[in-house]
Amino acid sequence: MQIGELMNGVEVLEKKGFAEDIEIEDITVSSREVEIGSLFTAIRGHYSDGHRYLRDAEAKGAVCAVVETISDDLEIPQIRVADTRRAHSRICSNFYGSASRDMRVFGITATNGKTTTSYMLNSILEDSGSTTGLFGSVRIKNGNENIPSSMTTPDAKIVQASLRKMKDNGVTKVTMEVSSSSLEQYRVADIDFDIVAFNNFSREHIDQHGSFEKYFEAKSSLITGAGEKAYAVLNYDDPYARSLIGKTHARVITYSVSDKSADIYCSGYDLSSGRASMEVVVALDFEGLEGKVEKGTFHVELGVPGYHSITNALSVIAMALIDGVDRKVIADALKRFTGVERRFQYIYDRDFIIADDHFANSRNIDVTLESIAMSDCRKLHIVYAIRGNRGTTVNRENIETLLKWKDSLPMDEIIGTVSEGLVGPKDEVKPEELEVYFDALKDSGLATPLYNKLEDAIAYALNKAEKGDMVLLAGSQGMDYGAEIALNTMKALRPDLPEEDLLRPLKERTLLLENLKI
Repeated sequence: MQIGELMNGVEVLEKKGFAEDIEIEDITVSSREVEIGSLFTAIRGHYSDGHRYLRDAEAKGAVCAVVETISDDLEIPQIRVADTRRAHSRICSNFYGSASRDMRVFGITATNGKTTTSYMLNSILEDSGSTTGLFGSVRIKNGNENIPSSMTTPDAKIVQASLRKMKDNGVTKVTMEVSSSSLEQYRVADIDFDIVAFNNFSREHIDQHGSFEKYFEAKSSLITGAGEKAYAVLNYDDPYARSLIGKTHARVITYSVSDKSADIYCSGYDLSSGRASMEVVVALDFEGLEGKVEKGTFHVELGVPGYHSITNALSVIAMALIDGVDRKVIADALKRFTGVERRFQYIYDRDFIIADDHFANSRNIDVTLESIAMSDCRKLHIVYAIRGNRGTTVNRENIETLLKWKDSLPMDEIIGTVSEGLVGPKDEVKPEELEVYFDALKDSGLATPLYNKLEDAIAYALNKAEKGDMVLLAGSQGMDYGAEIALNTMKALRPDLPEEDLLRPLKERTLLLENLKI
């Protein structure tokens, strides 16, 4: 592609040695990836400045550079812009043909629950007959192809290149988890979103943005920046999401668990089994993307557990209705959807329950334990993987949050483990982290057995579990292997169980599939 075409829509402040017909073979922001014919964009990051590597890029064959400051000692043409991150997004979109314009794209943002919500929506879209794509923190899905993902929302080049591959692969509908960092860093600035959703907001990731206000500004820009042809789905129960009504050009549809002021709400729900059964009310007729959506009530049973899943499902229902999906397809898909790995996922549900949760932060812990408190759990056995790497802060916060629920939960101990042999050197639990863990628990009145190996901690819990109980695998790092270990242990304890009952919860897990030994 010629540079003149590639820079279409980019506000250029200054040019040096520029010619419209320079041929560009590839684009990159990393000097290590530069090849002959590349366009190199110099981005100022938190830890590094791409302008320092302009000479390296030139030496490796870059034929042009996009910069914020012109370098006089550089021989290749340079294009100066105000913000190279913003320019990079448009350049990537142009290079890959602005593929999002030819697909229906759903963008979902929230402090918690983006992953489950996006997978839930993707399941409905698949069941409606669409060929789907998905961007998330677990994987990037392109039709039937799945690629493990290392970021919630990847770099603009990966996003745009993936969208182009999806389009070429026949994908018609794409669901994307949209992080606050990706919004602030313009990684999704040139995606043509058709439906955007803001599900919840709380005090996380402030260190990345500098202040609570900056974090909200970044997060909410998905809604405030939506165009007049788009739809914005907002959680009426969340004051921050509700505050965005009237601050977007998009058509707003609100949802609520119980507030009848919302456009879509529950007239009642039952959570006694752990999985919600509810009546969903569409309170108004409105025009969707495929015609009129008529008001009315329909019944929904969720296959994924937890009170928070009601909120996630209502967001998804709103987006699916706007998209034109039939209500029976929505209800059937939600009943079949059993969750995302490590997001309060039931991996065994017979005489007792084994649930797997990443216990990532205080908000996540609150919604998980609230769901258990609202269920008919006879006794709760928590296996907690003590955190290494920043564990002095995280373990104290996690345990303090957990203890707020102690009197509402049928529990008398927390089973700790340092996950010996399952974490790398960076994540090994240090003595000071173990000390903080026990210090936070010292006045709790709970027993605190500790196991070096995760296998032993899980076996201890499973041997104690009785009918009606729940074993909760909680924590990050070492506990990433907890589900596999638990189901292997169950196979040894209960050889009478059908093997499919033990294989099913893990067989779609992207990150652990290669380690499956059952």
